[in-house]
Amino acid sequence: MLSSRAGIAIALAALMVAAPAFATLTHKSTTGTHSRSGHKLSGKTRGKHKLHGQQVIDSARATQIQQALIREHYLNGSASGEWDATTQAAMQKYQSDHGWQTRLLPDSRALKSLGLGPDYSGALNAKDSSFAAPAPASAIPAGQAAGFAAASGVATPVASAGVNH
Repeated sequence: MLSSRAGIAIALAALMVAAPAFATLTHKSTTGTHSRSGHKLSGKTRGKHKLHGQQVIDSARATQIQQALIREHYLNGSASGEWDATTQAAMQKYQSDHGWQTRLLPDSRALKSLGLGPDYSGALNAKDSSFAAPAPASAIPAGQAAGFAAASGVATPVASAGVNH
């Protein structure tokens, strides 16, 4: 029994010594041509990134923005349709005065504030819709207004005026 254990031990030792001889040798270069991410960057593309979003403003849109800035007294003269340094400065001033970002391209809140927001008249459900402002509260019939007040739980001055204490 001792000899069988010794034989097994010798066989395992021989196997452990011989195993690396049969393994495939691989060499990884630490000074290869690939970057850490595995992508090689050429000299032309190194340091550049792809630009996203709108980069320039169309002449017609620039004219609309200039007219709105002139109306709001942030720009002098007439609208030229050029998104020039004067127009950019006026837009930045307008946005800054309202507490919005002051990047070179207009903020959507600024455009809406200038009355240049999106036009929903071509929307699918816009055909039968009215984009008019709601009627003033004084135009609501008294009975209907009382019903609204009762439903909301708010006492109206008219209802409490006739009560004697």
